[in-house]
Amino acid sequence: EAEAPPPPFDPSKQLGVTAPLGFFDPAGFCKVGDEEGFRRLRVAEIKHGRVAMMAAVGAVVQPVLQFPGFDKVPKGIGAVLSPPGTYGFAALFLISGALELFLWKDDSSKSVDSIG
Repeated sequence: EAEAPPPPFDPSKQLGVTAPLGFFDPAGFCKVGDEEGFRRLRVAEIKHGRVAMMAAVGAVVQPVLQFPGFDKVPKGIGAVLSPPGTYGFAALFLISGALELFLWKDDSSKSVDSIG
């Protein structure tokens, strides 16, 4: 007698599903059986959370600590719109893009929480 096939991947049974909300996917992005799609969305969620945390730290630290040569750059969002703040933003954008493309690759053999 052949063994029954394993049940399909169920996103509502994954780590992170907590009471009282349970599995929260109102738009229906995660389909039962689509483990690769779930993994891609979970990796994106973790990366976006990390970027948001670093942005919050930067918003708190920026008025107190500035790099040499950037002392005349205005504080807040105005820093991105005036040189040399624009150059610093461009450098950060290029460095983070290079890290994302070449160093922080998604490895499907590792668990989702071990990215980056």
